[in-house]
Amino acid sequence: AEQFNIPVIPPRASLVPFTWKDSDKHFATLSGIALPIRATCGQQSFSNQMLFTHRGLSGPAILQISNYWDLGETVEIDLLPADDISTILTELRQSSPKLQLKTVLNRYLPKKLVELWLEQGVFKDNVIVQLSKAELARLDQLIHHWQFLPNGTEGYRTAEVTMGGVDTDFISSKTMQAKHTEGLYFIGEVLDVTGWLGGYNFQWAWSSAFACAEAIIEK
Repeated sequence: AEQFNIPVIPPRASLVPFTWKDSDKHFATLSGIALPIRATCGQQSFSNQMLFTHRGLSGPAILQISNYWDLGETVEIDLLPADDISTILTELRQSSPKLQLKTVLNRYLPKKLVELWLEQGVFKDNVIVQLSKAELARLDQLIHHWQFLPNGTEGYRTAEVTMGGVDTDFISSKTMQAKHTEGLYFIGEVLDVTGWLGGYNFQWAWSSAFACAEAIIEK
């Protein structure tokens, strides 16, 4: 493409798992555990499953949000998107004040994650009626606003697709032919088109190939 003065958007791995920084590698002990989350980066959010792995975080929500992430940015993760931990604890402090915090958290989150937090000293297993406002606020931040800073991604080894590619501004969307170079066509993943999970990238490959073939046949 560049030989014909057609710009190429720098390619990178897309729909790809994140990797741990050294400071987060203790989470590797949770490998294989999945839970529903909401992941947010910038203005984009996805709600779906997240999977802890030996190398980092994966699962549909993470793969989707990776398309909107750049190195050095944090991803905010809500580990309990369907509930509000502050509301839960406030109500239980009235109805069951002698419950241990660990017992409550185990009802809503993976037990191994709760145990890891305890081992790391993230919170103390107090009776919930004894929790201070500061402790409640810290739990809310931990569970609903985890600021995850990836070390990077796993790269092309596990990526579903590639972002970047031939700039679509220079390609006819009807024929897939280069606008200023007769007989030069581009289809599929070589173009700067990236779909979400769910077969959209396959569909784009088939549809662009069909449009290209029709245009060539009609010549």
